[in-house]
Amino acid sequence: MRGLHLYLRSRRAPVAISTAAGITVLMWVLWGLNSDSPEAGRQMVVLSMLLLVAALTMTLSGPDDELDKTGALSWPVRRSLHLLIALVLIGGLLLVTQFTGARFGPMSLVLRDTAGLLGLTALSAALIGTAKAWFAPLGWTLAAVLFPQGDNLLGRVLTWQAQEPRSTAAGVTAAVLALAGLMAYTVAGPARNAPTEAAAQ
Repeated sequence: MRGLHLYLRSRRAPVAISTAAGITVLMWVLWGLNSDSPEAGRQMVVLSMLLLVAALTMTLSGPDDELDKTGALSWPVRRSLHLLIALVLIGGLLLVTQFTGARFGPMSLVLRDTAGLLGLTALSAALIGTAKAWFAPLGWTLAAVLFPQGDNLLGRVLTWQAQEPRSTAAGVTAAVLALAGLMAYTVAGPARNAPTEAAAQ
């Protein structure tokens, strides 16, 4: 139990979880105050998921990058569980809203986009480091929300985050990103930060 406590502290999990909970409440309040519909719009739901994933990005690496490369601990298992727990946490926070007057869903959309965005973030963390891992999800998702496409297969793939929950192209794209991110992050872990970035964390 002490090992788990130290792991969560080293990954700044309490701060990240508190931030994610605060973001959920903020988005819930904003929708409740500015809309007469209990069902949150798809763009609002997607942006909420993006912010929640960004809040949890800080937990993908610890203060010592070298420690994550050692064989002293079963890092692949911990990393895969870490991503799974992040998925459950985000899904759980938005699931709670289903029982309120401002509902963020449907859950099929939440699970698809959360899995895809977490996968993209984990893949970015493995390639360029945790400090910059949120760049790709942020840029891609904002573009997809602002310029949604549905006329052709390529358009649905490129804007998968904003597609309707039944979209096969969006589902496959999210699954590929989730699997790629899971494999890259589980096997390689976060890329080593530059000294200045490590000092800033």
